[in-house]
Amino acid sequence: MHPNIQVIYQSNKFINMYAIVDIAGQQFKIEKDLKIYVNRLPQEVGAEVEFDKVLLVADDKKIEVGAPVVNGAKVKATVLAHVKSDTILVFKKKRRKGYQKLNGHRQPMTRIQIAEIVA
Repeated sequence: MHPNIQVIYQSNKFINMYAIVDIAGQQFKIEKDLKIYVNRLPQEVGAEVEFDKVLLVADDKKIEVGAPVVNGAKVKATVLAHVKSDTILVFKKKRRKGYQKLNGHRQPMTRIQIAEIVA
């Protein structure tokens, strides 16, 4: 650590509530007002969406781990936009055969903003 940088630690620092949620087959660590990209969701832009596969909920007092999900826990979010991800290039080659093939792929994604974590 650089000697001119001072770090102040607080013993009673408030930790934001967070959750680990299964959204469209992938797990995300989320907090309130977080904007994330997930695999394409069928909802329209501006629609409210609710996820009930909450695997873990934690705040400053306790951590709840589900088996497999936490009972009664939900995450509410708003759909902001439907976009495509960055281009992924798939290149195939067989050496000494003159075979080369280049394909590009852009995964359809949905940008959501987490509105609320209900534990």
